[in-house]
Amino acid sequence: MRRRNFLALSLSTALAPQAWAATLAEAPALAALVKAGKLPKLAERLPQQPEVVTPVANVGKHGGILRNALAGDADHNAILRIVGNMGLTRWSPDFQKPVPNVAAGWDESADARSFTFKLRPGMKWSDGHPFTADDILFCINDLLANKEFFAVPPSQYVVAGKLVTATKQDDHTVTFHFAEPYRIFPEVLAGPLGQHPVLYAKHYCQQFVPKYNPGVAKMVADSHQPNWASLFRAKCGDIEVPARWANPERPVLDPWVVERGYTGGTTEVTMRRNPYFWQVDTAGNQLPYIDGIDFKVVSNEQSMLLAVIGGQIDLQLRYIPSIGNKPILAQHADKAGYVLQPLTPTDANAVCIYLNQTDKDEKLKGLLTNKTFRIALSHAMDRDSINEIVFLGQSKPWQVAPLPGDSFYNEQLATQYLKFDPKKANELLDSLGLKRSGTGPRTYPDGSKLFLTVDVMVNETAMIDTIQMVKKQWADVGIDLGINTMERSQFYNRGQDNAYDIDLEAATGGVHPTTDPRAWLAVHQLDSRQSIPWVQWYTSGGKLGIAPSASMQERLKLWDQWKQTADQAAADALVKKILQMAADAFETIGTVQALTVFGIRSKRLMNVPASMPNGWTYPNPAPTLPQQYYFTDA
Repeated sequence: MRRRNFLALSLSTALAPQAWAATLAEAPALAALVKAGKLPKLAERLPQQPEVVTPVANVGKHGGILRNALAGDADHNAILRIVGNMGLTRWSPDFQKPVPNVAAGWDESADARSFTFKLRPGMKWSDGHPFTADDILFCINDLLANKEFFAVPPSQYVVAGKLVTATKQDDHTVTFHFAEPYRIFPEVLAGPLGQHPVLYAKHYCQQFVPKYNPGVAKMVADSHQPNWASLFRAKCGDIEVPARWANPERPVLDPWVVERGYTGGTTEVTMRRNPYFWQVDTAGNQLPYIDGIDFKVVSNEQSMLLAVIGGQIDLQLRYIPSIGNKPILAQHADKAGYVLQPLTPTDANAVCIYLNQTDKDEKLKGLLTNKTFRIALSHAMDRDSINEIVFLGQSKPWQVAPLPGDSFYNEQLATQYLKFDPKKANELLDSLGLKRSGTGPRTYPDGSKLFLTVDVMVNETAMIDTIQMVKKQWADVGIDLGINTMERSQFYNRGQDNAYDIDLEAATGGVHPTTDPRAWLAVHQLDSRQSIPWVQWYTSGGKLGIAPSASMQERLKLWDQWKQTADQAAADALVKKILQMAADAFETIGTVQALTVFGIRSKRLMNVPASMPNGWTYPNPAPTLPQQYYFTDA
């Protein structure tokens, strides 16, 4: 075994028990409960050696409620980004490396097949029950490996077609074993999709598993759920489902716990401090500083924007950060008491056009899978105009590719077919036999109408503005496009049903593309929108879904090899080959490069970094540790 990242780095240090025990400071909101004997003293609630966090700027103070906003009934990831990115590891604030988090550290075997994590003795769930290696084994053995719970286990825990296994060394030491080398496992655990091992408190969640509770069938019947797995998720959640934040009884390791849950039709989600949270600051104050978070549930971006400029929001880093909103946000900043919060781009494209390669309409699928057709659509787009009008001239035309500063930058992938050339687009469309009478829409060779629709979430105003311009530009070459704006939950439901022609999303992977390569590889079960059935095929080992194109199948093989390659140079060569094959396939169409945008934070909210990366694999603001944000009196 070689020792790697065993002690907490970056924002945190470790102190000997005698060094911190005498300096502990209780949050005033909990002091009365301790005095009344309803809550143990702070030293009894913390691990033997809590993680000691060095605040960004100042040692803060306890108190206050942070106000944020959610977009509708399916914006659960907004909560995750602030509250719940509590994996065994987390990303360093500069997005350069994974560092210890729930785990105090880890050792990695020389062949990168085994990873041994040291937990924090004395650490507790939010209900005061000990957190131990048994909780991790419960997830791995009873859930990930259970085909009734996961028909196909999440791909982040599968290497060489085999699911990870875990063994308990002692109550505070657990080893993960993979069939082949899995060099990036600590990075996987640092992202939002790597939290499963520490998501489920066995002492609470086992009541919903038949193995542990023979009476679970009656619980299923009483709850009107179809099976125990659905009941389990309703009570204990999963990574990307609203139910994760719906049940106030579910024990967590998060800084704040659910008070009023995120359920359908609710107008507000409230969370309050976790009395057993396992971090302290350098002065011995238990984190979080802030007593709670109130999430206002709004129906659309306009309502969110009005709440912000009306001074009703303390921190908002989703939906309002578009270049078009910057002027109005700046105009109202002083009166509403906030400052603009810069968010630096990590995405590969601001608006990615995903063309469904498994469209249910056979004739339309024949076009969407035709590279010539995709090239024609790309040449029919005036990206300079899109940049000037939608992005105020602050960006540049760009395909779906890593950014120039990233080590995996591929010029062909980034710049091919960007030229606005309607003549070329018309020639290519003509060559496909798509007929056109005058300036009207085109038809198939048999005379039937060619019509495409695009799905976009109603809160994504920059995407809507972009696609409205694209609609006009495509109409000039005879492509008739309809735009379906919809609430977030409907957008994802249609994706899972494979019920779309084109989807719009920001493309991840501008920085560290291996952390989320969904735009080039059919690996993401929700968001590899070039074909969700391709993802199902891949994750099920070919048992479900639809077989991908030959190019995609080869890329997925290379991806599996990459996960298993212990040598860094060899692994990087595989990624570069994957990206080159993606460039040659040209499955997705980009618009413009992602750019720095601006959210807002209250002038009273301290310890927020001057700027932060903006992305999903770095689920901002979580790696900056919102638990060390605090409010001043001024």
